[in-house]
Amino acid sequence: MAALLRILLQRGRPSAASGRPVGRREASLGTGPGVAVRVRFAPSPTGFLHLGGLRTALYNYIFAKKYQGSFILRLEDTDQTRFVPGAAENIEDMLEWAGIPPDESPRRGGPAGPYQQSQRLELYAQATEALLKTGAAYPCFCSPQRLELLKKEALRNRQMPRYDNRCRNMSQEQVAQKLAKDPKPAIRFRLEQAAPAFEDLVYGWNRHDVASVEGDPVIMKSDGFPTYHLACVVDDHHMGISHVLRGSEWLVSTAKHLLLYQALGWQPPHFAHLPLLLNRDGSKLSKRQGDIFLEHFAAEGFLPDSLLDIITNCGSGFAENQMGRTLPELITQFNLTRVTSHSALLDLEKLPEFNRLHLQRLVNNESQRRQLVEKLQALVEEAFGSQLQNRDVLNPIYVERILLLRQGHICRLQDLVSPGYSYLWTRPAVGRAQLDAISEKVDVIAKRVLGLLERSGMSLTQDMLSGELKKLSEGLEGTKHSNVMKLLRVALSGQQALSSMFKIQG
Repeated sequence: MAALLRILLQRGRPSAASGRPVGRREASLGTGPGVAVRVRFAPSPTGFLHLGGLRTALYNYIFAKKYQGSFILRLEDTDQTRFVPGAAENIEDMLEWAGIPPDESPRRGGPAGPYQQSQRLELYAQATEALLKTGAAYPCFCSPQRLELLKKEALRNRQMPRYDNRCRNMSQEQVAQKLAKDPKPAIRFRLEQAAPAFEDLVYGWNRHDVASVEGDPVIMKSDGFPTYHLACVVDDHHMGISHVLRGSEWLVSTAKHLLLYQALGWQPPHFAHLPLLLNRDGSKLSKRQGDIFLEHFAAEGFLPDSLLDIITNCGSGFAENQMGRTLPELITQFNLTRVTSHSALLDLEKLPEFNRLHLQRLVNNESQRRQLVEKLQALVEEAFGSQLQNRDVLNPIYVERILLLRQGHICRLQDLVSPGYSYLWTRPAVGRAQLDAISEKVDVIAKRVLGLLERSGMSLTQDMLSGELKKLSEGLEGTKHSNVMKLLRVALSGQQALSSMFKIQG
């Protein structure tokens, strides 16, 4: 608690120790000296983490790390009807897999816990009571049936459905009578006509007179659980959140949230609403697309860095878009003032190329390469198992050599255990008739090639082997060099074509 109090006291306080003036950009972002930057990723555990959620989490993470701040995971699980078992655990697992673990979370704990809204009901009840006392909120006794009729009537008249504020002006006597029959009503927040203007760090100055288009919103349901509008305001305040970076779909709702901050007498955080991440054709990412969940990409062998790279490359927030950026580079180069309001179009067909670049970078790092060797050994064992006639192919030295030879040519480690690369691990089943169909001099060619490889004291490089095989072909009357090479390709790999004949010579 003491740690959290210090965080709350530091918000917005200039540092006396620092003589450095606050720059215009830092001042406008609210990230000047002495400001404890605290951001949160607050998903609902109604499904597993997908690319849209990852992007929101990533922008929060890199913003926090750029300003030596804290990245918090908070689970907004107040809608118990939509709760998906295992989703909460999956969200945190996938953030850790992606390399952007939270500093505070349900699993890690922290000074502002608990980090699940279903465990913070007392805080919401206190805020609701305060709003009721000042008249900023009131009980609503309207039945679900009446609310449904209001909605249907509005739709029939081609109007936007809205609550008619029927319970707003009930007298104390009327409220007392209703409470005697219905002791647990919903609580609504009284929207004022004058919604405050605010400067969004992405969209600029905004003002939404929500009272003119919406009815008073429910902030506490009859079951004692808050709605999103109250819960996010209460939690952001008590957790000392300095900046709210969330999807642009919440931009219009911010007016309601600012009215709640005002009614509760709290200082609101800075807001930055991030543009949507869309499919390449401009359609929305949907959870019904099975291929947008992080678990899918992890199982398919895509690297976390390639996902972080592609979802930032297709958007904004950086001086230029470039492929191959690592997480430390994203943190260094990120600039919130460069985030535009234009939606980001995600082209997943480019993901293999992003992955190829990041895989090549890992292969060229000795410590990372050792980890890749272990992963590839496991993949080979899993893919071929009892088919391995010679288990020497699992030797780390051999596996490492394969990685070094094929770097830049493969997009995923799994590519190396695909049928096209099976010859690296198992002997191909090639019949004599298949070889005879290529050349009548199979035995002669085989004998001369073996003699070449076994020649005493001769260490063959790729270029030397190429030259020796050309000489060998020239010594075979009536046999083309291309046929010799085709014969060797089929004999060694079972395949008609390979990217390089000489690199498969062990």
